Amino acid sequence: MDIRPIRNDDDHMAALREIERLWGAATGTDDGDKLDVLATLVEKYEETRWPSVDASDPVDLLNYAIDELGHTQAELAELLGSRSRASELLNRRRLLTVEMIHKISEAWKIPADLLVRPIRSAA
Repeated sequence: MDIRPIRNDDDHMAALREIERLWGAATGTDDGDKLDVLATLVEKYEETRWPSVDASDPVDLLNYAIDELGHTQAELAELLGSRSRASELLNRRRLLTVEMIHKISEAWKIPADLLVRPIRSAA
C-alpha cells in the first residue's frame, strides 16, 4: 500500500487493513515507520470524519449526523421503517435495537460501538 492522504471511508478502511497487517512491527524499521505514519493519518481522518461530539450518547451522535454530515430525519425514517419510529428515537422515547444499530452503522458509516451506548434520558 502506498501511503497517501485518507480522503474517504474506502481509503480509511484500506489504511486500517494495512495497519492490521503491520501491527507489531519493530520501531525504527521500514514497516514500523509505515505503521506510525498510517496510524497518524487514520487518527487525523477519524478526528475530521467523526469530530469530538458527545459520542457517549447515540441520540446526540445521530443528531450530529443529521445536522452536520448531510443526513436527514427522512433518511433515518427510511432506515428504521417509519417516520414515527425515527421521531421517537430522536426525542428519546424509543431505544435503539440491534437491528437499528446495524442498519444505521452500515448506511451512515458510523461505528456500531458508538451506537451501542446507553441513551441519556430526556431532560
